[in-house]
Amino acid sequence: MKTQLKTTYSYLAASVLLMAGVSSCQKEISGNRADQNAVIATTATSATIAVATNGNTTADSVYVVHTCDKGLHRDSVAASALPATVSSYLTVNYNGYVFTKAFAVKDTLGAVKGYVVIINYNSKPVALQFNADGIFVKVLEQREKGDIQGAGWHKGGRFEKRGLPHKDTIALSALPAAITTYFATNYATDTLVKAFQKADAGYLVLSKNGGVYATLFSSTGVFVSRVSLPAPGGKAAMADATLPAAALSYLATTYPNYVLDKALSVSVSGTIKGYIAVIDANNTRYCVAFDANGSFVAVKTIW
Repeated sequence: MKTQLKTTYSYLAASVLLMAGVSSCQKEISGNRADQNAVIATTATSATIAVATNGNTTADSVYVVHTCDKGLHRDSVAASALPATVSSYLTVNYNGYVFTKAFAVKDTLGAVKGYVVIINYNSKPVALQFNADGIFVKVLEQREKGDIQGAGWHKGGRFEKRGLPHKDTIALSALPAAITTYFATNYATDTLVKAFQKADAGYLVLSKNGGVYATLFSSTGVFVSRVSLPAPGGKAAMADATLPAAALSYLATTYPNYVLDKALSVSVSGTIKGYIAVIDANNTRYCVAFDANGSFVAVKTIW
């Protein structure tokens, strides 16, 4: 069934599943639920980009917000027109990503002030902002169409965890045997530290072994992926922690409306050497490392 929605916002199309046609000066959204393709038309000066989604939710689409400031506008560009630094960042941090759409953000004189890039990563849209030199600035927030105004989430929505306390930490002893067996076979010297159960019933396990590792498993305990973060080696200790103000400020600026899953301190001989934050930002999980002062060190995309 085809639906017609009217809105006071204007949108620019960037379909994850199928590129949608774009025209200017319209405010009508047309979606076809049968094939989950969306056609969204708008002007290029809107601060919001609509991203068509798959059929796994009841929503036709989600929207990337704050894509350009007042007085700026977007021009669509090909992936080949992006600075090499952008492509490099995406390859390193989103290995296996699928390019969807990119825009050059320009001022009234046509000078490029930055870029917005939308990719598909692990079957989910991710929108990123870069400066004029192609240096990463932040992950742009996404919202469902009914939550454009307000807190950006609703109960039962894809971003509902923004308004709810996380209670997904599970005891290490509660991990499925398939996971503990996998570690014993493949990473026997790892020390398991924390474990989480994701919304899709998969498992995320943090461990240490001369560094900090995040290992992802499916709901049945099948290995999915593993990433590492820089951390003091040797006999480093890890404990639940409250992040320093500088780290919290960085997360709020770089991952708007993120949800903190877990914060850990990394200590050697009783002295804190750094911190690790596991966050959920727009349904993508990241591990972010900070030094002892809360300054950013590195980030790895988990899933």
